[in-house]
Amino acid sequence: MQLSLVDEVPELNKIFFLDVFAESYFDSSKKRMRLNTINGQNIPCNLKVSCPTKLVSNYPEGTIFKLDARLVRRGEGHHPYFIAVNRNNMQRALEFFDYNLKVQNGFDYIMTKKKKKASK
Repeated sequence: MQLSLVDEVPELNKIFFLDVFAESYFDSSKKRMRLNTINGQNIPCNLKVSCPTKLVSNYPEGTIFKLDARLVRRGEGHHPYFIAVNRNNMQRALEFFDYNLKVQNGFDYIMTKKKKKASK
């Protein structure tokens, strides 16, 4: 997993982060699915990610997504958050494929292995 920083427009201080991993959760106050960043990255965990609710709600809670994001800082007293860049092409993280299968099929799910063909 690699995090790349690109300062696209220095005069506007907009910082873009590539390959950010975020996990979906149900926000009971907003009554919809949302995304938070996960541990193990060079960014703070539990940073909220703004993205299309329609896409995130298509998958169960706990699904991990890989996205590119822009950091938004609103000033004193406000927490920074990410806005997903290229929002319509956001997809589940292939790096967490096994984990995502377990989320969708239950954590007692056992991955099926391909059977080897018998050689003649």
